[in-house]
Amino acid sequence: MPLKPHKPTSPGLRQRVSPTYEEITRQEPEKGLVEILKRKAGRNNQGRITAWCRGGGSKQYYRIIDFRRNKRDVPARVIHIEYDPNRTCRIALLLYKDGERRYILAPSGLKVDDEVMAAVSADIRPGNALPLRAIPTGTQIHNIELKQGKGGQLVRAAGAAAELLNKVDSYAHVKLPSGEVRLIHLDCYASIGQVGNIEHATEALGKAGATMHRGRRPNVRGVAMNPVDHPLGGGEGKSSGGRHPTTPWGKPTKGYKTRKRKDTDKFIVKRRK
Repeated sequence: MPLKPHKPTSPGLRQRVSPTYEEITRQEPEKGLVEILKRKAGRNNQGRITAWCRGGGSKQYYRIIDFRRNKRDVPARVIHIEYDPNRTCRIALLLYKDGERRYILAPSGLKVDDEVMAAVSADIRPGNALPLRAIPTGTQIHNIELKQGKGGQLVRAAGAAAELLNKVDSYAHVKLPSGEVRLIHLDCYASIGQVGNIEHATEALGKAGATMHRGRRPNVRGVAMNPVDHPLGGGEGKSSGGRHPTTPWGKPTKGYKTRKRKDTDKFIVKRRK
């Protein structure tokens, strides 16, 4: 998907680099596969802010994506490639032989009228879903399950792809985009190919308002605050804080390990660092 620069007719357009959207084949989503996305503005069920700098933005409908790919051995045809405001990649609308329609993440190279299928015997083509035991080593995969039947949880962002390195006993060695090598059970399903919209990382919004439209509000630096508001605040003139970087509640950042799931350490073959 190519990107296009804009004529500098305004300060907001001077730096903007946006996608051409030429791969999009329909503007409106499938009516039976959307639901209302309620705004939470970064607040929990008690109304307290748990994620800063969230709120506002354009109204959106949530597209229900088939991450499980549990309609097995039934071929489907791609009838539309659509935009999804809730994720960085494009989504593909599938029409199955029995008439059912579902959304999936659109991998790179998937086009309208292509046929995809989720099955053990499916071909190694972009969009098909197979268990890891049926996928050859060295293949690029995405939308990878961690637990059988739970649905894909890993490698779902635009341009992301993991690599199937090896198979040992009941587990596969999968190299994730972060560089981490992880053990995943061979019966877990994964989709073939790299997630589409690869150029998303080079897109430039051009102005702060475009970020606001996406529901992200301005983020104030800690060193610009007062001492009562942040550990890095205060100081005469411009100060860099005078201490190691921390969160507003004093927890160290930049290298401080926050991983708590010690029970899954046994599945990590190689750390990302």
